[in-house]
Amino acid sequence: MTDTTPMTHTPHIEATVVRSAEGPFIGHISVDGSITTIEGRTEDGVRRDIVRAVAGVAQRLSQPVRLVARDSLGVQEVKVSPDGYTEALTPVTPATGNTIDAPTPAEPAPTEALDFDAILGIGGAHNPGQVPAEDDATATQPARRAAAVPELDYLFQETPAQQPDVAPAAPAAAPVVAPQPAVRPVVTLPVAQPVTAAPVAPVTPIVPVQPIAAVPAPPVQSAPAAPESPVAATGNGGLEPLEFVDPLAPVDEHPPTLDDFMAQRPTAPIAPAEYGWQGAVRKASFGLVNPVPGDAELERRRDVAAVQRSFAGPRTIVVINPKGGAHKTTATMLLAATFGEQRGGYTLAWDNNETRGTLGWRARPADHHRTALSLLRDADRFSAAGTASIGDLDEYVRAQGSAQFDVLASDEDPNATELIDAAAFDKLHATLQRFYRLIVVDTGNNMRAENWQAAVAAADQLVIISTVREDTAASAAWLVDGLREKGFGDKVANAVTVLSATSEAPDPQLARRLRGHFGSLTRAVLDVPHDPSLVDGGAITFELLSRRTREAWLKVAATVAQGL
Repeated sequence: MTDTTPMTHTPHIEATVVRSAEGPFIGHISVDGSITTIEGRTEDGVRRDIVRAVAGVAQRLSQPVRLVARDSLGVQEVKVSPDGYTEALTPVTPATGNTIDAPTPAEPAPTEALDFDAILGIGGAHNPGQVPAEDDATATQPARRAAAVPELDYLFQETPAQQPDVAPAAPAAAPVVAPQPAVRPVVTLPVAQPVTAAPVAPVTPIVPVQPIAAVPAPPVQSAPAAPESPVAATGNGGLEPLEFVDPLAPVDEHPPTLDDFMAQRPTAPIAPAEYGWQGAVRKASFGLVNPVPGDAELERRRDVAAVQRSFAGPRTIVVINPKGGAHKTTATMLLAATFGEQRGGYTLAWDNNETRGTLGWRARPADHHRTALSLLRDADRFSAAGTASIGDLDEYVRAQGSAQFDVLASDEDPNATELIDAAAFDKLHATLQRFYRLIVVDTGNNMRAENWQAAVAAADQLVIISTVREDTAASAAWLVDGLREKGFGDKVANAVTVLSATSEAPDPQLARRLRGHFGSLTRAVLDVPHDPSLVDGGAITFELLSRRTREAWLKVAATVAQGL
């Protein structure tokens, strides 16, 4: 009989694990009737090989596939994903009788040697050039043929919806021969005595799936080549080899670990919307209506994740522009505040002006007036490991409350004559790195000062700040040229340029010129808006910043963090 049933794109896959007479466990994988055999010392090892092989089929099809598995535990249908993840689709049905150990015949006389492939009708035992001699009744009644082996009777049992059409036998042709493994054990099963007193009641399949023997063989093509791997149907009904993991490759016998278990965790669900109309609808409906977050909110979450990511050690960000009034101090404060709020502390804003800077004036005041010079004098107190803690720094730095960062001010004594040189900067920097994960350094206006050059040399990330003004931008461009001439070209290329608007409507033509110039020299160019709460030059109150300003500096912090 020639079966013209079209093949689908989803192969029918079954696997059976049995124990051979010699002792090792044998696994048979059937993919649309083409069988591959796996041998292993343990049943668990064979199971893992089967899952690997079926996962290879799923990878080839780019979709999960269904597997009907039979072993000592019973029968179960599972879904196997391309990454090897398995999901049970049905509960385990306990097997009736012994499904692992092949039965030993009680007497030699009534036994008959049966090749497993020959039982399944895929042509493994006979000569590929010959057609087995069978009468028409035997060829068209698989249930009667299987009755001699009750243990395999369910493989040939057919439901009314699956009765094949009976047609005259087609002319003999060379059958398609499945690839044979190097060692294919022959299972010897007892032949049941024929029953004549009453008809034998059909055995119900253990699970309601199409049995292996009922899968039709593909049409025989003229001079076909024996397939070298399991096959899948193509759109025109042809055959295409499936590429999957070699089931005969060496298998790691180590049991799965906690890392394997954790790697199979599903992706975390998306948190409910908080902003935009989606967040407003969710809050107004008390969560009964829960729309998906919008693109803007999803981008914001990515920026927060970038700011919060772990670093391989303490990191230093240096804000530079040799011109006064370029918003260096404002940028230092807002960057430190953004990192502090999103990372939860251990962030420091440091005024590295060689004489006197204004960072301490823009910060929230403290109960003391100690500065970087005070810490430099007492640096030996913090040099030995275990002799001091971050709490001991409270009498030198100024905590910024809910913004969760500290400020180390520069010298505020008009009568002081001490200067912070390169050696002093390095000593302070080494001390502060023991207690802070992130240090944002505000610099002075003298590019020739030793502490300015030491800060640039120690920087993990440069931030070039400029207002949208011709003179401030020219100063920043001159700075970039000088850094490249001094051998800091790599740091300039990785730098982030921030253009700060000095009014609600900055010059659009100048802004385009600045973006074009610095965009060709640095890694990124970002705009931050004008905020009236920053105009007076007094202490910065972060609660008064507009939401637009906060979001702009979150984007800056995320971009900076990507370079750390």
